Amino acid sequence: MSVVAIADPRATTRPSAVAGRWMLGFLGFPIGGLLAMATVGSIDSSASALVGGAITGLVLGTAQSLASPALPRMRWVVATTMGLSVGLAIGANAVDFATSTGALAWQGAICGAVIGLAQAVVLARFTRIGSGRALSWIPLLAGSWALGWTITASAGVDVERQYTVFGASGALAVTALTVVLPLAVRRRPITTEV
Repeated sequence: MSVVAIADPRATTRPSAVAGRWMLGFLGFPIGGLLAMATVGSIDSSASALVGGAITGLVLGTAQSLASPALPRMRWVVATTMGLSVGLAIGANAVDFATSTGALAWQGAICGAVIGLAQAVVLARFTRIGSGRALSWIPLLAGSWALGWTITASAGVDVERQYTVFGASGALAVTALTVVLPLAVRRRPITTEV
């Protein structure tokens, strides 16, 4: 009996190609945010945060799962949708829906941590990265989302309109900081006995 490694085509993709594809997924942020704004308007209540966060999360989760084929697509979309919905409601309420740079950074940290927790469960259970590495996703996302809001507020975006998510400049930064995810979940060759 011999052991044969069967290459998963996604495992042989160059890291630069994986990272480039993930960077395109940043479009989920502005598209989801604009769709939420058109649907629910400003995030000025728990209800608008829950619904707007769910809309943005659905678009973002879909964009990220398409950008990284190694992610379990439906589970990732559900986790991102639920995480952003609940996280935005908790974060926006925690800062009383304020839009100062500091308030948005705290809202982003809270929202990012909740999304990170939901996504970490998926990563731990349905990918090969392991529980310890999956848990490190929570603080990374919390810090990234705080930075995303800080960049957006500092760039002069009209944050007083109470968007569900930061602007394109913040989204690019967050996507670049989180590019470690698709690199970590790339599937490795599967060994099988012949």
